[in-house]
Amino acid sequence: MKRLTLTTSAIALSFMIAACTAPEKADEATLDTAESVAVGVAEADHSVEIAEARAFLERAEAELAAQSRIAAQAYWNQATNITPETNAAAAAAGAVSTKLAVSLANESKQFDVSVLPADLARKMTMLRTGITIPAPSTPGAAEELSQITTGLDATYGTGKFTYKGEALNLDQLSTIIETSRDPEELKAVWEGWRTISVPMKDDYARMVEIANEGANELGFESLDQMWLSGYDMAPEEMEAEVQRLWTQVEPLYEELHCFTRAKLNDEYGDDVQPRTGPIRADLLGNMWAQQWSSIYDVVKPDVPGPSYDLTERLQEKGYDAIKMVETGEAFFTSLGLDPLPETFWERSMIVRPEGREVVCHASAWDLDDEEDVRIKMCTEVNSEDFYTVHHELGHNFYQRAYKDQDYLYKTGAHDGFHEAIGDFVGLSITPEYLEQINLITEEEKPGADADTALLMQTALDKIAFLPFALTVDGWRWGVLSGETAPDAYNTSWWDLRLKNQGLVPPASRPADAFDPGAKYHIPGNTPYLRYFLSYILQFQFHKAACEQAGWEGPLHRCSIYDNKEVGERFNAMLEAGASQPWPDTLEEFTGTRQMDGSAIIEYFDPLMLYLKDQNATESCGW
Repeated sequence: MKRLTLTTSAIALSFMIAACTAPEKADEATLDTAESVAVGVAEADHSVEIAEARAFLERAEAELAAQSRIAAQAYWNQATNITPETNAAAAAAGAVSTKLAVSLANESKQFDVSVLPADLARKMTMLRTGITIPAPSTPGAAEELSQITTGLDATYGTGKFTYKGEALNLDQLSTIIETSRDPEELKAVWEGWRTISVPMKDDYARMVEIANEGANELGFESLDQMWLSGYDMAPEEMEAEVQRLWTQVEPLYEELHCFTRAKLNDEYGDDVQPRTGPIRADLLGNMWAQQWSSIYDVVKPDVPGPSYDLTERLQEKGYDAIKMVETGEAFFTSLGLDPLPETFWERSMIVRPEGREVVCHASAWDLDDEEDVRIKMCTEVNSEDFYTVHHELGHNFYQRAYKDQDYLYKTGAHDGFHEAIGDFVGLSITPEYLEQINLITEEEKPGADADTALLMQTALDKIAFLPFALTVDGWRWGVLSGETAPDAYNTSWWDLRLKNQGLVPPASRPADAFDPGAKYHIPGNTPYLRYFLSYILQFQFHKAACEQAGWEGPLHRCSIYDNKEVGERFNAMLEAGASQPWPDTLEEFTGTRQMDGSAIIEYFDPLMLYLKDQNATESCGW
């Protein structure tokens, strides 16, 4: 997701959402009156400072909004047409944006948030903590930082590897990883893509150095602490929360890993994939082994499955890239949300253009914080991109919904919310939904005996992804804190991948390797914890929405397509943006203030029972 603003997440002070325990016998009306009087007295005592803070924030939001529109266009131009000129323009815009953000953050320090009303304190905190890659105020630092980040982005976007005499881009290399079952070819292509990131390492290390200086200037010990401060709780509390959520779902991943490894052993034999220990990362059907659904043909369970292949059905029905996006839009409008503006269709990059280099990594953009929303995708007609379209449009509909909020509130309740919205909708891409939109017939809808197979397909994407998401930012937190030095970048990366995912590279890595840089979100500086949180939240949203819809069957068969009542509550959640602490927003839609992985366990319960039975004779773990 790409939102071109200078604050990337909704951040509020933890004390703003903490509630004191009132005496059991106290009268609530009396307490409310007393609290109101106390607040009124406090505001009166600091009326001048409050007025000055309000004026400062009005100016800051206006300046940020204006610069955001300029930078957004420059970044869009660069991402959709990578040239020396667009790189330079994006770097210049980025430098101006960073300088402005740092200047305003430093200026905000004159105000004591403890004496400000909640809305002003919230905004002031967002100004201070919402810069993803801050530069210090040292002359030239912002320009150097912007040149580095733009260069990293361009290096990734233009990366190619010559295989069998042909220079292949990431799309082409990924197709080989997804479809080939030749372990030597998979190894060659997997290693080949990682040659593009080797030149990034020194620039990445320098970027970390500059950004940490910027974080220090803003009052943070290191940049990882600044990133972790964006969740309405202390950084150490957030790390503990992540571990709690992972503990809820880790047993399901361990069973999936065990089952998948056994199937790969059956396919390739002991010499390629042993039946015990970690899995070879290049065998899992994805360039980063973050999702495994492309090897479903290898690991499918020995039970009945659906009679149709979604990719084949999309192609048989004459879908092209535009129709894929139109179908995604139609899901959101079926819930009662307004259609996308005409400018979306005129200005989006929906297919890879010919004759120019672009960043094909799918993303959603908001160029004016009003109506100019777009997606950037090199869309292919297949099941993966069918889901991706729904994911990216979730960002766009979220952006449209909160457009009337104040500038600093024009973002998700926290960054995991933004990533969860489209995937939450994607969980309703059930056989029932596919029949409703005429992709399959009533007779083709699979019965309950196909649930295990359907859940396996979903788990290979959703459950396999969770420890990868932890690994990306787990690695980055070590780098940003200074715990991981540049000469240990690659070793640390693979140590974490082994620990969290049970994966190893197909062969020992070269001394100069920088494998983290071969994943877009590292050179692109996109915090990754949001994706882990989004995978927890999307199931939590799904369960709540299905309960709102009165659904009584298995959670994995529920679809909210065309449910206007659910859509009304859904849109209210979107419209709130970051205007209140995320637990408030979560509670309004789900009825609970805590993120919870139990909906995942409920969703996949039939699969978990099957996996445990199949793994009974295996030596699980790594």
